[in-house]
Parts: sequence; structure tokens; C-alpha cells
Amino acid sequence: RSRFSHKTEVAQPGYYSVFLEDYKVLVELTASNRVGFHRYTFPRTDKAYIIIDLFTRIGDMAEEAWVKIVGNDEIVGFIRGGHFCGARDPQAIYFSARFSKPFKEFGTWKVFRIDKGNREERMLSRSDPFIGAFVRYSTEEKEKIMIKVGISFTGVDGARKNLQEIPDWNFERVKEEARKSWEKELSKIEVEGDEKDKVKFYTALYHSFIHPSIFSDIDGKYIGTDDKIYSSSYNHYTVFSLWDTFRSLHPLFVLIQPERNVDIIKSFLDIFTQSGWLPRWHKGNRETNCMIGTHSDSVIADAIVKGLKGFDLNKAYSAMYKNAMVESRDFNQGRRGITEYKELGYVPGDKFNQSVSRTLEYAYNDFCLAQVAKILGKENDYKLFIRRAQNYKNLYDARVGFMRARDSNKNWLDKNFDPTDATSQHYTEGNAWQWTFFAPQDPYGLISLLGGEDAFVKKLDEFFNTKVPIKGPPDITGLIGQYAHGNEPSHHIAYFYIYARMPWKTQELVRKIMDTLYGTGPDGLCGNEDCGQMSAWYIFSSLGFYPFCPGTPVYVIGSPIWKKAVIHLPDGKDFIIEAEGASKENIYIQELYLNGKPLDRLWLSHEEIIRGGTLSFKMGNKPNKELGTKIESLPPDFIK
Repeated sequence: RSRFSHKTEVAQPGYYSVFLEDYKVLVELTASNRVGFHRYTFPRTDKAYIIIDLFTRIGDMAEEAWVKIVGNDEIVGFIRGGHFCGARDPQAIYFSARFSKPFKEFGTWKVFRIDKGNREERMLSRSDPFIGAFVRYSTEEKEKIMIKVGISFTGVDGARKNLQEIPDWNFERVKEEARKSWEKELSKIEVEGDEKDKVKFYTALYHSFIHPSIFSDIDGKYIGTDDKIYSSSYNHYTVFSLWDTFRSLHPLFVLIQPERNVDIIKSFLDIFTQSGWLPRWHKGNRETNCMIGTHSDSVIADAIVKGLKGFDLNKAYSAMYKNAMVESRDFNQGRRGITEYKELGYVPGDKFNQSVSRTLEYAYNDFCLAQVAKILGKENDYKLFIRRAQNYKNLYDARVGFMRARDSNKNWLDKNFDPTDATSQHYTEGNAWQWTFFAPQDPYGLISLLGGEDAFVKKLDEFFNTKVPIKGPPDITGLIGQYAHGNEPSHHIAYFYIYARMPWKTQELVRKIMDTLYGTGPDGLCGNEDCGQMSAWYIFSSLGFYPFCPGTPVYVIGSPIWKKAVIHLPDGKDFIIEAEGASKENIYIQELYLNGKPLDRLWLSHEEIIRGGTLSFKMGNKPNKELGTKIESLPPDFIK
């Protein structure tokens, strides 16, 4: 360990450096897709040590580890660990570390015992003493020692092969290639406006591209869910935080990284082939038992309705259909309580926890299946799933005005019902306030269920203004009344006013969220990034449109913050957004034009975006309460 100052840190896409004050060592890091490249600039010393710790993991400790020093310039090994969100089996990650200069001395360590000259050490369980390896050099002033670290989940041989990504020791070249790679992705959207907002925007775009992560080796090999080695001609991905990312992140990929999104869906189908189920929250080659719903359904449906091709459509539908119809014996997979859901029209709270949230999400997942069934011409399936997409109504208790749990006999549970209580076993990381508004597939049905437009708007207003403290998980942060932007179930709710014909309230709220709940400091996010979802919300909202219901080819229009934004689409076309007069004060849309023609609606189709063109706003400091409020101007109803 060493002291350091943030003043000496440099953090850029593809590069990080820091000066270690205690040892006077400059640390520099860059990377390719599968290889980390280290450069250490030492002072003149005979004690230039580099230590590899095989015990400590971020937020946890290793379950098993092994290290071996090979020759005089390579260290290999693995570390096994990780029970993220209840994942049963720890996973092993293998490495091969190649050094630019032969070791002067080497050895291993086990707790406080140092074995100079020893080449191999193993830790068999967490109760074993922790282990590591070290090497020593004699260095001249400002001498650089470099290390290339290939990683793999298939084995040491895979890690060694991955080192082919960086065939030489040219650190500056690799750093520049990493910079160019990130520049290519970050340049897919160009914005003009406030400099502080631009920092927030491009930080968000950077965050959005970090996950999912490439899991396959350079030769296409990867370890499947059945622990067998498979080979793929495309990048096989992992880290699918789907409960979060289906909302905005994957719709963003559809627009600006469609080929990557197709590879991600093909990875879903690989997992289905090997395990019999689509991923729910997948990490490495394991399901984690994290979160609910089957939102691979949403990601696949969103890609299909927006025209993405390159994966087996029929296989994808079969996998989605299984999610909706078959109960898994393994609670890590599929939809828990689906048997009762099919029978009762809801998940009963006396048999399953998080029953309200499960019911609402299953109804949305069913809607996604309905959209794909319609495209495939499966009329009977479409009728079944579009009917089930309205099952959310079965948990609305009009007496209390909220979604709440029922038992197997259709009795309401929780006699001391409190809509602000986020510790209830019936809701997932939220409370009745937040979950009552989860029916993005049927906004007009929900509005009617809650008493019509006036009553619905009154309820929404109350939602954003009820400041009773929320008791619950730490993710429930970024509060505006009962709205919790720090957690995903709330993310679409500010856009609901568009469907209730008061879109200026959406314009007010999305601006407030962007201005107050996103920043440029260490507290720049009000909650968990959740693998890019928090950032993807900001990307869409700042551009002025949002995928309210993934699985439909429609975006609703909010309030753009940029004077000009250009989305460079994959086929060489551009979609340009201009917002005349946009400022911190001018948050309301006065006039709207698409390709020079007046637009009297506050929604766009996916086709209107990808064919290219210009969306022009005129912004002001007072709401235009006529724009987008006519019945014929409202977004389409996909439940009819």
C-alpha cells in the first residue's frame, strides 16, 4: 500500500495513472479488450518490488487461488470467488502476466511467510492462509517495467492466447489505440451546449458502454453455463443486469450499437442452449439469483420490433415462450410463481415474496412476447399474451388506490398497509407508490384504472410531492417525493404525464432530475449506476426523447437540453436534434418540427429516427399547454 493524492491522478477513457508517494513510483494502466497493460516508472533502487495479491477481491475474498512463476518473466494463476447476489458456485478467472524484463528475484508469500525462490503456491479454501507472488528488480532512475496481463475464464492457455492482442511492448501505441477506440464510440453522439452538461453527458455515455462485457477469448472460446468449453464466431458477452438495463441501456444500443446488441442477444441464446433458460441476471457463466422478471424478453422484443436481424428469431421466441409458460425447478431461472400466475392472473403473496413486483413485471414481459408473436404471425399466442399483459390490474385495490398483494384466495394482504413502506416483502426494492405506476405497456389502461386523466394526474402529483421518508434498501435514493431516481422502477414515471395530456409536467420533471440528480463530482450519481442504466436514462432524456416502453418502436418526447445534438446512425445517416432557445430557464417546448414540418405530437417512431432527419424544437420559459394534448396526438396504444 502507498499514500497517493488525487491531484496526481489522471483518468481518461482507456488510461489511468497515479503517483505512489511512499515508493516514488508512477503507475500507468491501459488495455485492449482482453489484456491489461501496466507500466511502472521506478526511481533508482535495488528494491523495485511488484506484488500480485491472489486473495483480495473487490468487496470480497478469494475462495481458492493458485499462482506459479514460470521462467524469469511470466507469472500465471487463477483466483476463484464470487457469490454475487446469491450465485451458488464461485467462478475462476485465469491470468498470464508477462514482464518486460527478467526478474532479479522472485518468490511467493503465504500470510506473513515469504518464500524467496519458491515458484508455486496454492490456497484451497477461504480458511486457508492467503497467498501471492512477488518479483524484485534493480532499477535505474525513471526505468520502466511493463507487464501485460491476459485474462480468461477458460484457463491459463486462454489467457496466454489473449496476450496476442498486444504483440509488443509499445505502451504508447496501445494507449493511443484505446483512446481511439473510445473516441469512436463516444463520437457516435455529438452535442453542443453547456460545458458542465457535456461533462455529464460524455461521462454517462462512457458508463453506458462498459457493460455487458466480452467473455470469450481471442480465439472465440468461452466457458458455458454447463462448464464446457464452447467456441463462437462473435463476441460472447456476460454481465447482464437486465432488470436495470432493459429500460434504457439496450434501447440505446439498438440506436448506436446495433451489432453489439445482436451479439448480446446471440449470447442470450447460447445461454439458453446450454442451460435451457434465457439469462435473468447473468455474470460470468452463472445466474446470480439477482432480481426478478425475465427481461431478456424485453431486450429481444425491443430489437425485433425495431428491425434488428442477425439472430435466430424463432429460437428467441421459443426461449421467451418457455419463460412465460414453464416453472423452473431452479429459482435462479425463469419466473418464480409462473404456475400460480397463469392460474390466478397474479403471483400470490402468501406463497412468494416480491409478489406484487413479480406480477407487474410478468405482465410487462408477457406484453413483449405478444409483440414478437404478432410479428411471427402467431395469432393465438398474441391473443394470450396481450390479455396477460393486463394482469397488472388484478392487484389494484381501488379502496386504497395502490397495487398491493393478494393471497391465493384473492384476499388482500397487509392489513396495516403503508404505501411508503419499502421494506415490505411484496415489493422489489421499492414501495407501493413506485410500483403502482409500473405498467409501461398499458399507460392508458392504468390511467383508466386509477380513475381517468384528472385522477391520474392528481395521483402523479401526489407521488412527486409526498415527502414521507422511505424506509428500505440503500438503492432507494435520489428522492423527489416518493419518486426514487436512484433505483430503476421509477425511471419511466416522469414521462407518464404525456399520456395523461399534461406533457409540460414531464418537461419540468425531467429537467429537474437532470439538473439536480446528476453531477460532475464524486456524488454525480444519486444511486447505483447499475451497469449503465442510470447513465442511459440521462443520455436519452438530455436528447429530448425516451423509450417509455421497450418492446415498442416508440419514443416519447421530453425536454432537450442541447442547442444541437447529432446522433450518427450506423448506416451513415444522421438524426439531428436542434433546440432553439434551450437553457436552464427555457425548459418548455413551444413548437416542434420534424424535417421542417410542424409536429403536433410528443412522440417519435423508431423509423423516423433511423431514416435520419432533423427534429427541431423552439423552447421557452412558459408551457405550451396545447402541444401534444389532443386525443389524436397521443402516443399509440399497443394494448388495443
